[in-house]
Amino acid sequence: MQPIGLIAGNGKFPLLVLDAARAAEYEVVVVAIKEEAFPEIENHGAASVHWLSLGDLSKLIEVFHREGVSRAVMAGQVKHKQIFSAIRPDWRLAKLLLSLTTRNTDSLLGAVAKVLAEEGIILENSTWLLEPLLVKSGVLSRRAPTEQERKNVDYGRAVARQLAQHDIGQTVVIGEAACVAVEAMEGTDATIERAGHIMGSLHGDASTLSRALTVVKIAKPNQDMRFDVPVIGVKTIVVMQSAGATCLALDAGKCLLLDGEKVLDAANAAGIAVVADVVLPA
Repeated sequence: MQPIGLIAGNGKFPLLVLDAARAAEYEVVVVAIKEEAFPEIENHGAASVHWLSLGDLSKLIEVFHREGVSRAVMAGQVKHKQIFSAIRPDWRLAKLLLSLTTRNTDSLLGAVAKVLAEEGIILENSTWLLEPLLVKSGVLSRRAPTEQERKNVDYGRAVARQLAQHDIGQTVVIGEAACVAVEAMEGTDATIERAGHIMGSLHGDASTLSRALTVVKIAKPNQDMRFDVPVIGVKTIVVMQSAGATCLALDAGKCLLLDGEKVLDAANAAGIAVVADVVLPA
């Protein structure tokens, strides 16, 4: 069996992919992104681990060619602001960046995937080995959303779908059908924290909005499952509870529960409703 490659960003996602690949008896060649990947990836039984900078596209291709990798998975977050900050791109990545007409995450990662394919390295869906962790449809928590929370979900989905078409984040936070916060480059948890601060400051005055927030996290209209797949872990539930958020809505089959049932256990303990809806094609 040919080895598979793993391009590892931060978080638990790459570790889960690595464990699942080894369970399926694949040898795994890891390219760990220096600026992002967790050090413990060294101890998860990979055939080899190569630490490269975010800008080392040529070296990444060289490693995979040398190791006989023709299929790879990209897993783990690479912070949006990191991609366009102080990285030093090699000649190949610099050429690719200059060719982009839209400098968002999707266009960049899509272009990287195209370069890899031209070099004989096919990127598989990042969820390829983790299908059991994709959220199922329906009410996932012990508590179903209230009528107001369901209104928030419906409104939040409408807002998020419009924004996602432009790659402006995948999360919105709603309070009584008012959009409190929209995710940009800071990520889901920071967006929820910001919403909590906003509502906390309003709540101190005579606010007409309830402090109870609803978090809506969606997949993009044409979500490329090879990268930037929506993920939720226990930490997100903890952040929601701290921010005063009482409901979480996800897209069924398009979002990963990184900590599996522990996410729902944490939600139930916090009294947070979790619901996943099937997304119909537009």
